[in-house]
Amino acid sequence: MRTRAPAVTGSFYPADPGELAATVDELLAAAPRVAASPKALVVPHAGYVYSGPVAATAYATLLPGRHDITRVVLLGPAHHVAFDGCALPSAEVFRTPLGDVPVDAAARAALAGVPGVVVDDRPHASEHSLEVQLPFLQRVLPSFTLVPIVVGRCPADTVARVIGAVWGGRETVVLVSSDLSHYEDHRSAARHDAETAASIAACASDAIGPHDACGASPLRGLLDVARERGLEPEVLDLRSSGDTAGPRDRVVGYGAFSLADARS
Repeated sequence: MRTRAPAVTGSFYPADPGELAATVDELLAAAPRVAASPKALVVPHAGYVYSGPVAATAYATLLPGRHDITRVVLLGPAHHVAFDGCALPSAEVFRTPLGDVPVDAAARAALAGVPGVVVDDRPHASEHSLEVQLPFLQRVLPSFTLVPIVVGRCPADTVARVIGAVWGGRETVVLVSSDLSHYEDHRSAARHDAETAASIAACASDAIGPHDACGASPLRGLLDVARERGLEPEVLDLRSSGDTAGPRDRVVGYGAFSLADARS
């Protein structure tokens, strides 16, 4: 069985299974409870001490419907390997200290014929944007398969086609992993991130660039799909590392957003 081993355990999140489970559970317990059944989420991907409280506000929205969700489509930006398109792994499982998450083989096969999709393990090997989401998912969902997609240089319409091909029904939730502004002072970052949050809330994908969100490519694709399918984005949390655990002279922005059917 081909396994994608964890790359940032012990740095972005605890390596000890008990400590990791307790950390995630504490973050979820502190998050506000809302009666929501989102189809999609946007979540940050920094170390848990920095972005964990913000990510937890997104994952808490899955708790009411956790028994219905059996598949997670997870897209995040490439931080370490430059490539064109969307990369799926050949791995059959993704491993964390909390156990193994099976890759959805049927979804991978369905995506194989979508233009712009490649099977390439190199972008996945060291990529944290997907990995840091898995312990949260493992503590929230009883059981699920994973569709892990690292997005490189890729236009929004390609990402939208990829998401549309595995959209599914109530059994599937779509996650985009992205931080917001990078390395501005606290006041400037708050202003910048508020503008980006407004663009996300309006599904204004063209207004979001790499300087606004490191996951701009997958985020823009998701917003295009949301606009076409009548999903309504909601801002759940908007903070920065200067609000959680870091200094205020050079911060990274974090946002949590849910997207649900406006008719429900």
